[in-house]
Amino acid sequence: MNAQWKQEFAVRFQHHANELQWLYCELYHNDLKAYDYFTEMLYRMWEERPEKLKTMDQARENCPDWYRGHELICTETYVQSFAGTLQGMRKKLSYLEECGINCLHLMPLMTCPEGKDDGGYAVSDFRTVRPELGTTEDLAALAEDCHARGILLCLDLVLNHTSDEHEWAQQARAGKKEYQDRYFFFEDWTMPSAFEQTMPQAYPTSAPGNFTWCEEAHRAVMTTFRADEWDLNYANPTVFNDMMENMLFLCNLGADIIQLDTLPYIWKALGTSCRNLPQVHTLARMMRMIIEIVCPGTLLLGVAVMNPEKVTPYFGNAERPECHLLYNVSVMATLWHTMATRDTRLMAHQLRQMNSLPRENIFVNYLRSHHEIAWRLDYRFLETIGQQEEPHRRFLNEYLTGKWGGSPSRGEWYHDDPRLGEIRICGRTASLCGLEAAEKEKDPLMTEEAVRLDIMMHAFLLTLSGMPMLYSGDEIAMQNDWGYRNDPRKKADSRNLHRGAMDWDKAEKRRVKGTPEARIFSEIRRLEQARQALEVFDAAADVWLPETENHRVLAVGRYYRKEQLLALFNFGAEDATAWLKDEKEYTDLVTGEKGDAGAVKVPAGGFRWLHHRFE
Repeated sequence: MNAQWKQEFAVRFQHHANELQWLYCELYHNDLKAYDYFTEMLYRMWEERPEKLKTMDQARENCPDWYRGHELICTETYVQSFAGTLQGMRKKLSYLEECGINCLHLMPLMTCPEGKDDGGYAVSDFRTVRPELGTTEDLAALAEDCHARGILLCLDLVLNHTSDEHEWAQQARAGKKEYQDRYFFFEDWTMPSAFEQTMPQAYPTSAPGNFTWCEEAHRAVMTTFRADEWDLNYANPTVFNDMMENMLFLCNLGADIIQLDTLPYIWKALGTSCRNLPQVHTLARMMRMIIEIVCPGTLLLGVAVMNPEKVTPYFGNAERPECHLLYNVSVMATLWHTMATRDTRLMAHQLRQMNSLPRENIFVNYLRSHHEIAWRLDYRFLETIGQQEEPHRRFLNEYLTGKWGGSPSRGEWYHDDPRLGEIRICGRTASLCGLEAAEKEKDPLMTEEAVRLDIMMHAFLLTLSGMPMLYSGDEIAMQNDWGYRNDPRKKADSRNLHRGAMDWDKAEKRRVKGTPEARIFSEIRRLEQARQALEVFDAAADVWLPETENHRVLAVGRYYRKEQLLALFNFGAEDATAWLKDEKEYTDLVTGEKGDAGAVKVPAGGFRWLHHRFE
C-alpha cells in the first residue's frame, strides 16, 4: 500500500509541478533554495498524513463533486461557548446530529495570549490548542468522532498575522533581522506614513491606523487589525512555506475544510489598498494546488468580507481554481436590509447576479455568524430605486437596534465611526427578528410575528444553492447576551452580544410543544430534511426569479431532474398574493396541501415552498 500511496503523490505532484514552480519562482524571484525546501515540506507532510485520511482523500478524489450537492448543512460555534472543551464537544455531537448538522465549523482554537483576544485571532502557536480547551490529541480525536458520524470538521487558519507573542514576534522584538523580515518593520514613520496614504483602516475606532511602535525593537510594525496582531510579510518565501506547513498540520489532524481567514489582506504593496492584490490570487492558487497534492479530500473556504464584485474572484476559474467555497457575506447583509426595508428588489438583483455564476462556485450562505453585519450593499443599484447610501445606512442601523419608531429589532452598534458612517450591527437572529422585544413586552401577537419571521429567514437561507450555515443557538431561538457589558474582558467588543454561551436550558425547551424554541427548532429541522431529501435543492439546479408583481414578495424558482420548486417569501407587514399564473399542481412542503401556483397567498413575514414533480 505504501508504494501505491507514493505513486499517487507523485502523480498529483507531477500534475501541478510546472504551474506550481512557475508561480512560486515568479513570486519569489527564482529562489530555488526556498522552492526546494517548499517541495520537500509537501512530501514530508504527505508522509505524515494518517492512512485513514489518505483513504478518504482517494474516495473524494474519485467523486470530485462530493461537496456540491444539497446534503451538507453546517453550524458555526465556539468550543468554549458550546461545550467548554474539545472533550465536551465530542459529547455534544449527538445534539448536532439531532439538529441535522453534518458540518461543524469551530472558531479559532489555537493558542493565544491569555486575556488579549477573546476571538482567537491573535495566534501565538499555530500547532497547539489553547490549554483551557484541551490538547491537539483531543482535536484529532474530535475529528475522528466527527468522521465516524459523517460530520465534516472545519478549522480556521488565520493567515494575515500572528500574535505579538508568537515565537517569530519574540525573536523579531529581540532584534533578529531574520525574524523581523517575516513582518513589516520600519526604522521610523516615513514608510508607514506612505502606506497610510492609500491603506484603509480595518477598525478606525478601536484600532486606528495600520502601524504600531515596538519599543523593544525601536521600530514601527504593521498591525492592520490590532496592535497585538503583527502582519506577516508573504513576500518572504519563508513565511509562505511555514504557514503552508501550519495549514497542512491542521489537515493532518483531520480537518475536512480549512477556513482561510483574512485571505484578501495577505499581500502588501506601497501605493495600494493592500487588499485583493493580484499576488493574493497567486498565493490562493498555490494553496489550492498544495491541497490537491497533499490532501485532496480537504476543501478551502475563503473569507473575503468585501463587496460582491471583489468576492467571487476568489473562486478562480475552471482552469485555475482557487477556493472550493466562499462565504456569502453580501447575502447576509442584503437579507437584513430586505427585512428592514420590506423591499425585495436589491435581493432580487443580487440573486440574479449569483445565478449567472458557474454552478461549480459554491457559497456558504448564512443569516448570522460570529462576525458583525457590515453594510456592504450594492449602492449603485439602490440609487436607481431612490436609496442614497448615507441616509440608508443610518436607517438600517437605527432599525436593527430598535431606535427607529416601531422597529422590534434589538441589535447593537459596532464601531460607530461618524467620520465614515461605517457603523455595523451585532445581534442574534431571534433578537433581530423581534423575539426579544416581544417576550419582554409579553405580547403574543409580536411573538407570533417574530417566530414566523425567524422561520421564514431560515427558509430563505435553505432555498439558496450552496451550503447553508446556521449560527449555533439560532436553532433554539437564542437571544442576545447583554451580560457581556458586565464582563471586563468582553465589554469593549459589542460582538460579544451574539457570542454568548450556549443556553442548554433553553435547548431543552425544544421539546416543549408550542414554545418559540420548539416551533423554530422543529420547523428548521423539517425544512432541512426536505432540502436533504429533494434533488431540486442541488447546486446544479437551474435557478430563476419569477415575477410576483409585488416588491414585498420575492419568488425563487428551482428546477432539477424533473423536479420544480417555487419558493415565495413575503417580507411585507400584510398578507399578500403572488400572481405567478402557473397552473401545474404543486404540493406545499410545509402543510402538505395541493394546489396550483396561479395566485399564491403568502402570509406576512411568511413563506411557501411549493414542489412539483414532472412525470
